[in-house]
Amino acid sequence: MKELKASIPDVGAEHYATRLTEYGAASDFAPSNEDKRSMKLAARARKGDYDDELILEQLARNRVFLTDDGLAELRSAFVIVVGCGGVGSHAAAALARSGCSNLRLIDFDQVTLSSLNRHAVATLADVGSPKVHCIRRRLEHITPWTHFDCRNELFGESTAAAQLAPDANGQEPTYVIDAIDNIDSKVALLNYCHKNEIPVISSMGAGCKSDPTRIFIGDISASTDDPLSKSTRRRLRALGVKEGIPVVFSTERPGPGKAQLLPLNEDEVKKGDVGDLGVLPDFRVRILPVLGTMPAIFGLAVANHVILSISGYPHEYLPSKNRDSMYDGILGTLQGAEARIAKGFGIKAEGLKIPITKDDVGYLIEEVYSGKSVISGLSTRLALVRWERPTADFIDQRTPGQNNSLLQMNELVCMTKEEVTRHEKKVLKGGKSPEEAWGKKIAQEVRKRMQEEERYERFR
Repeated sequence: MKELKASIPDVGAEHYATRLTEYGAASDFAPSNEDKRSMKLAARARKGDYDDELILEQLARNRVFLTDDGLAELRSAFVIVVGCGGVGSHAAAALARSGCSNLRLIDFDQVTLSSLNRHAVATLADVGSPKVHCIRRRLEHITPWTHFDCRNELFGESTAAAQLAPDANGQEPTYVIDAIDNIDSKVALLNYCHKNEIPVISSMGAGCKSDPTRIFIGDISASTDDPLSKSTRRRLRALGVKEGIPVVFSTERPGPGKAQLLPLNEDEVKKGDVGDLGVLPDFRVRILPVLGTMPAIFGLAVANHVILSISGYPHEYLPSKNRDSMYDGILGTLQGAEARIAKGFGIKAEGLKIPITKDDVGYLIEEVYSGKSVISGLSTRLALVRWERPTADFIDQRTPGQNNSLLQMNELVCMTKEEVTRHEKKVLKGGKSPEEAWGKKIAQEVRKRMQEEERYERFR
């Protein structure tokens, strides 16, 4: 420390220095004349010195859509946005523009140059200032009557009660938006809201995503294809929370040629505890590749849900998977096929269990085989079947009264039911190789799909 301090030159003509800003950042930020005028107008507007007819005219399109009663509910709501980056900033901006007049913004971070590809309102002049104050400053230009409670803090389990407390007037939170990308803080927030019956909606991972047609709103229990959601669900389940939290998530899967979370530098890992590389304790240490448009779509979807919910506007969302009954049928057929194979080996098949779930079936059918038979390309009467005849040790019989198949997902292929019957007869019972039964070209295609599945599997 002495060496470091001694290396700092004295302030002088050659080494210029400025005081920290009011936000604690080493920046030369100073409000522009326009900012100063906006701040004065906002201060007056929040005290009621702003014509309500002007506000209603600005909100006219929302007013005719949501009705007077719905807009009144939204205007009187108290919404808390936790996480003010790409997702949270777009959500906060949409809420303010739509009439929500009481917002609490919580985020510990500052605007950086790399924030500008996805942040809703940040400019170059905001780099170095806290995100919460950046949003406040910019939105005061648009909706000066909005009350902002800015908390430049990291959300955590120990501070949840204070950070989600009623506002200065004693109003309880109407809704909470989770736009956090740190798993520990996200789980703490969702668990607290669920246990205390505070309405909350969570945004799952927008990083590494590029397909807006695969974004859905649904219960957290249905978000099976999203890696961040999977980790969140597992942690929440351990806390006794299994469902009841709406989330915005993507069913898009990583794959060859797509952006991926880069591994940590091996040299850094060898130095010691990887957690020491984080900005803060228990905070993520890797940077996510993010296409700037996707956090905006997630944030607007979150805000849309909150606006509809608070105003009482009817909303029913298309489920991300509406073929559950088909997946159940395919799973039952697969279990029956495994039992028949076991009998062929002279193994007792009653009560045989397979380590494949309905979600696994949906993933294989939709993602690996694109909803089509690998043999004929047909998309009706689909089923899953082993590609090759198993060896005699494919059943675990170590537990008395319980036989478990050791079937793996990368051993399965998608065919029509008629093709499955032929495949069982020729390959699984007849002793032919799959290549002999279906030809070299189809066998090569199956191997390609199985190799892809192995790469996908590590993201599940």
